[in-house]
Amino acid sequence: MRPHLALIEDEPDFALMCRSYLEHEGFTVTWAMDARAGKSVLHESRIDLAVLDLGLPDGSGLELLRALRSTSRLPVIVVTGRGAEADRVAGLEIGADDYLVKPFSQRELVARIRAVLRRSQPPETPAVIQVGSLRIDTAARQASAEGVLLVLRPKEYALLEMLGEAPGRVFSTEQVLEQIWGASWQQPATVIEHVYRLRGKLAALPVPAPRITTVRGYGYRLDP
Repeated sequence: MRPHLALIEDEPDFALMCRSYLEHEGFTVTWAMDARAGKSVLHESRIDLAVLDLGLPDGSGLELLRALRSTSRLPVIVVTGRGAEADRVAGLEIGADDYLVKPFSQRELVARIRAVLRRSQPPETPAVIQVGSLRIDTAARQASAEGVLLVLRPKEYALLEMLGEAPGRVFSTEQVLEQIWGASWQQPATVIEHVYRLRGKLAALPVPAPRITTVRGYGYRLDP
């Protein structure tokens, strides 16, 4: 099926140009000229990704994004003609997946859309991940070893599953923040704290492995 995009943009010439190019590239595009129409499109249509201009005639695109993020994780690329870093940062902090500053090429827009869609559709995770003696049940969101259940907070479990899907692979702090918290702008201390707690819980298990190894200057890996 063709991915369905919501294009929320108040400049008719620019919007028509974008819609024509996107449709040529294999997307279905529904265009909304303001925040009110955009809200209707997002609520009433099955949308795969929204391209949202921050400068709308009937309100801030940031407010629309904030309202959307209270109920949905729909991928959003924010577009702005403002060069101020604060505008871009505000959009990312609220939950935008990417941003573009006008003017930009249509090819770049398509590339960003496809990249965000790929990130929003991660590969399927096996029902059970086995790392040494550790058994991670992704359906029950539980982990155990030798019959001993790990008591994990939601983010601790998510971190363990991420590391367990690729034992021996090093994940950077930025990758962990992006995948677990959905935003790489969070403080690295967030990851350090969760790794510390998870490492302690793994060490308390009645088995010698797996263990989380810190790769200095880069990130973390789970060693079987």
